[in-house]
Amino acid sequence: MNFELFVAKRIIAGKEYKSSISSPIIKIAITAIALGIIIMMISVATGAGLQQKIRDKMSGFKGHIQITNFDNNNSDVSVVPVSKNQDFYPNFSTIDGIKNVQVFANTVGLVRTKTDFEGIVFKGVSTDYDWSFFKEYLVEGDVPNFNQKRTRDILLSKTLVDRLQLKLNDTIRVSFFKKDPKKLPSTYKLIIKGVYNTGFLEFDKNMMIGDLREVQRLNKWTKDQVGGFEVLIDDFDQLREKGNQIHQSIGSTLEATTIVGSYPAIFEWINLFDNNIWFIIGIMILVAGINMITALLVLILERIPMIGILKALGSSDWSIRKVFLYNATYLIIQGLFWGNLIGLTILLLQQYFGFITLDPENYYVSEVPVYIDVFSMLALNLGTLILCFTMLVVPSVIITKIQPSKSIRFA
Repeated sequence: MNFELFVAKRIIAGKEYKSSISSPIIKIAITAIALGIIIMMISVATGAGLQQKIRDKMSGFKGHIQITNFDNNNSDVSVVPVSKNQDFYPNFSTIDGIKNVQVFANTVGLVRTKTDFEGIVFKGVSTDYDWSFFKEYLVEGDVPNFNQKRTRDILLSKTLVDRLQLKLNDTIRVSFFKKDPKKLPSTYKLIIKGVYNTGFLEFDKNMMIGDLREVQRLNKWTKDQVGGFEVLIDDFDQLREKGNQIHQSIGSTLEATTIVGSYPAIFEWINLFDNNIWFIIGIMILVAGINMITALLVLILERIPMIGILKALGSSDWSIRKVFLYNATYLIIQGLFWGNLIGLTILLLQQYFGFITLDPENYYVSEVPVYIDVFSMLALNLGTLILCFTMLVVPSVIITKIQPSKSIRFA
């Protein structure tokens, strides 16, 4: 039988343990650990969720990697066309981890109504386009079908629809400007087939999705000419590696740009979340550890006579220290249990009901996203347990200073 564990269990189970002077301090220590793990879990889950949601939305609009003509200079407008007849289209046979390769072409225009107007980026796509992203955020109607003849059905954001006081199936007039400023713009009638709302105002405020053949007609391109290619990959963490592989496998007149390279400021901003998360974790573990040290010291001082008796009976200092370390570990586990229970409840409620909202103009999402990674949560709990336990080893040295001859007199 483990003697130290047996004594620790007897102390915990004793009635005087729950009604002792140290009881309020112990409860405070348990509460501190519970609150600490709650805050850490929320920080990790929401930080990872926000990073993932923002990069998924950006990739949904722009793809993970864009292949365009070198002369386009990363512009939102497809100025110089690219031939669709490439070795890597429709599939990158030489590179693994590629989910889809889809053609696109962009041009700018002006949506006009009787009372207002808005500038837009008209993104033309074809039958190879992956609609899974827009289907997730579709609020009305359906995505356009480009499998038939050329269509003027478009997908418009709810932001633009509300701003221009439009509705589903409305016919809108869009003017497209020509390269020669002396020529009048071309005006087309387009039909709102579907309405989406991603909450990413950076793109929602001006992005319109339609038929690639309309853009080709506007730019006087042939059916084999496109603005570029969007490449979707399976694992975002391999973006840089896949970007380099794609760059090396395409022609010298083409350029491959990752979504991170196109929008470095946004990705630098979301990478700062990691620093904030680590800072919060460090502070919370420190606070929890200090509270546990206080609780352990009170437990030791409260049981000085017991320590003296155990020493008189032949127990070693380390054996007695283990008794109190077992006791403190029980308190830490108790705090972790309640913290995980409450923390996971809050995260699941947020994940399914989204009661905590954000300003999409600043955070690119309308509600706090949650990503619960089991491995991260287990590592968080295990790390907290180990670090708090390690912090308790040093103050337990006070037991070695207690002399049996003096301590037993207070029994």
